[in-house]
Amino acid sequence: MGDGLALETLVTPGLGDSSHVVVSGSEALVVDPQRDVARLLSVAERLGAEIRAVLETHVHNDYVSGAAELRAVTRAEIAGPADAGYRFPFTRLEEGSEVRIGEHRLIAMRTPGHTPEHLSYLLVGPGSDRPTAVFTGGSLIVGSAGRTDLLGPEQTDRLTRAQYRSLRRLLELPDATLVLPTHGAGSFCASTEPLEERSSTIGRERATNPALAPIDEDAFVREQLSGLSAYPSYYAHMAPINRAGPRVFGRVPLPRPLGPEGAADRLAAGARLVDARPGTRFAERHVPGSLNVPLDESFASYVGWLVPLPTPIVLVLPDSAGALEDAATQLFRIGYERLEGFLDGGIDAWRAAGLRTGSYPVASLDEAVALARSEPARLLDVRQRAEWDAGHVQGSRHAFVADLPERLAELPADRELVVACATGFRASIAASLLGAAGLGVRVLARGGVPSVLRRLG
Repeated sequence: MGDGLALETLVTPGLGDSSHVVVSGSEALVVDPQRDVARLLSVAERLGAEIRAVLETHVHNDYVSGAAELRAVTRAEIAGPADAGYRFPFTRLEEGSEVRIGEHRLIAMRTPGHTPEHLSYLLVGPGSDRPTAVFTGGSLIVGSAGRTDLLGPEQTDRLTRAQYRSLRRLLELPDATLVLPTHGAGSFCASTEPLEERSSTIGRERATNPALAPIDEDAFVREQLSGLSAYPSYYAHMAPINRAGPRVFGRVPLPRPLGPEGAADRLAAGARLVDARPGTRFAERHVPGSLNVPLDESFASYVGWLVPLPTPIVLVLPDSAGALEDAATQLFRIGYERLEGFLDGGIDAWRAAGLRTGSYPVASLDEAVALARSEPARLLDVRQRAEWDAGHVQGSRHAFVADLPERLAELPADRELVVACATGFRASIAASLLGAAGLGVRVLARGGVPSVLRRLG
C-alpha cells in the first residue's frame, strides 16, 4: 500500500468475515481477529513483524473473537469501543482516539447502527491527515450494510436510523479511501446479499451500493428491514461470550477418537451425534437419530443453528484429508468447546460392532420433477423464505430447515416426503431431521428447486 505499509486480509468464507493484518515497519496490528489465530500469527511472522495491538470494531454476534488468543501469545494490547462492555482489561476507544502502529495511525470514528457501540477506524499514513483506508466492520459492507436487527426488535428502529447516519458520515471520506469491512459475502450479518469482493472504495460504494442510495431516513429504514434472511440461533451466545472474554486454548482443540461403544456411551449421556459426511453417504447408512450436516464452508453455521450451545458433540467425519481439523476449527470459531470425540472407523466400525443403523432413499432430479408434476404436496422445500418467495414449485410445502424441529407436527406422517433446497446441502440436513423423527423421507441431495423449476419450464 506504500508508505512502508503492508496489509493482508484473511477471509473465513463459512462465516463471511474478514480479519485484517496491518504491518507498519516491524509492528503489526489485527482488526477483528477470528479465534483460530495461527494463520494471523503466520502472516505477521512472514512479514517480519510482531503483533502489538488488536482492534475490535464491535462486539461480534457471529463468532468468538480471537483477541484473547492473540494477547495470550503476543501480549498485544486489545482496544475497542469504550461502550463495548468488555469484562476484561482493554483500551477504551472513543471518537477521535488513536492507536499507533509503526509510522501509521488508526483513528476511531463512531459508526453505530450494526451495534450501538460500533467504531470504524481510519488508517492514516505518516505526515498526513488524509485517510488511505477505513476499516468499517459491520457498518459499510461491499454492496450492502450491516443488519440492525440482531439485538432484538426493541432496538432495531433506533439502530437502523443510526446506521443511516453512520453510512452518510462515511460518505464524507475521500472517494479514493479504501473500504475494508469485516462482514462480507456469506455473512448473515449483512442486510442484503453483499458482493463477493472483500474491499472497495468510498467512491465505488457511493456509485453502486443500494444502502447508500439518496433516500430519506424513513425510506432507508423500510429498505433495510425488508426481506431480511433468518440468522443462526447460536448468534444469541456470541456477544455474551465476547463481552465476558472467551476461554483461551492456545490452539484449536481436536477431539479424540472414540470406538463405537465409547461413542454410544456419550450419546446415551446426552451428546449429539453430528455426521459430517455428504448427504448421499448419510442416507445410505447412518446412526439412527444423528444429524447430517455435510462438511463444507457452512458446516458450523448450521450446526450452530440446530445444536444448542453448550451441547457435547460426537462427530462422524467424511473420508477426506483434513476433515477433523476443518470440522473442529469451524466449531471452535463459534464457541463449541465440548467436542467429545469422533467415531473412529466411522459408520463401518459402528455397524461392525453390531450396533443399529438407519437409512432412507435418495431421489434423483427426474424423480423430483415427476413428483412436482403429479404430487407437489409431497415436495418439501427447506430454503429460506426469500428464496421461496423468489420462485417455488406450485403446491409444494415450505419450511426453512432451521425451523423444522418446531414444525415436525405439521408434516404428514402417512406419506413419504421428498426434501429439496437449492443445491442439496440443506436438504440433506432436513432429511436427517425428518428421518430421526420417524417420518418417511427421500432426499434430493444433488440439485434442487431451481433445477426442478427449469425442467418444469
